[in-house]
Amino acid sequence: MRDVGGERLPERPSGRLPGGLSRRLQERPSGALPERLSKADLGEGLGERATLVQFSTAFCQPCRATRRILADVSTLVPGVSHVEIDAESRLDLVRRLDIMRTPTVLVLDAAGTVVKRASGQPRKADVLAAVADALPPA
Repeated sequence: MRDVGGERLPERPSGRLPGGLSRRLQERPSGALPERLSKADLGEGLGERATLVQFSTAFCQPCRATRRILADVSTLVPGVSHVEIDAESRLDLVRRLDIMRTPTVLVLDAAGTVVKRASGQPRKADVLAAVADALPPA
């Protein structure tokens, strides 16, 4: 069993959780109210279509690789921005969002609502899939 956002979920041999989600990028637990972040929270504006928010610390080695992945995705997908937040200087936000480790990545839709989150270094394919889920229908 694996604890995901307060829910106990069975391990899957395929590396996928129920619903086909990767272990890295998961939707918020059912019944949880969505968190919404604003320009004031982030220190800069939201992306036109989606925003990738990365919580990092100065000596976090996986944070550097995550930064490159998210910057690459934000370049590949029009209207998606990448915002990096120093967890040590924004403890208010860390506590509010229950950030337990770095890197933690939040995927926000155009309105700033958290639609997915990941703890640890995500794979580029998982980030692209999460961004696709956050984008409004064409």
